[in-house]
Amino acid sequence: MNAFDWLGAEAFTAFGQRIIWSDMIGNTIGLAALALGWRRSILTWPAQLLSGLVLVAAYASAQLGGGVGKQLLVIAVAAWGWRQWHLGRRQAQDGSIAVRFASWKERGLLAAGAVLGTLAVGGLFTLYPSLSWSPWADAYIFVGTLVAMVAQARGLVEFWFAWLLVDLVGVPLAFSSGLAFSGLVYVIYFALVLWGMRDWWLRTRTPAQALEGAPA
Repeated sequence: MNAFDWLGAEAFTAFGQRIIWSDMIGNTIGLAALALGWRRSILTWPAQLLSGLVLVAAYASAQLGGGVGKQLLVIAVAAWGWRQWHLGRRQAQDGSIAVRFASWKERGLLAAGAVLGTLAVGGLFTLYPSLSWSPWADAYIFVGTLVAMVAQARGLVEFWFAWLLVDLVGVPLAFSSGLAFSGLVYVIYFALVLWGMRDWWLRTRTPAQALEGAPA
């Protein structure tokens, strides 16, 4: 059995749900990445990259082409975000990652990108049904994840709001796709997102001097 076959194999069954290795491992790493993002640690990006690599196998086993495409995109954006935060660390006086609310122009661009991207990707999945059995929900998560990661890379508090909206569709889709561990992780994501949102929000209201020495 090669590594790809092993990742797609069943790890165990819980409450009638089949848990596969790639789903469990990839999403556990994803949880760690979200927690690291909350702490504004630059390690969030390599963790997201590794999570994406593992989850490619999970979505491929569930025949969710959109999920596979999303993870390939996650890998690419994680590499870009890693560089963005690295440059940001070098520029910040206290070595931390500065966070802020987006301007109205930035919010408009993110929202427009989300709507147009979902329409484009959803249309593609509808045109080629073999790519996804749930084209519009898959497209919504695909594009929403990209929007969230771009906002995170730019240090925008709206990153957390984007993840909340992705979770609302991600939880039921994961369970209905047979990716029970993904569904459970999305529920945990929801709690971490609320926590992280509060932390980043408070940091936008804290004078820069008070952040000296804060963990990054």
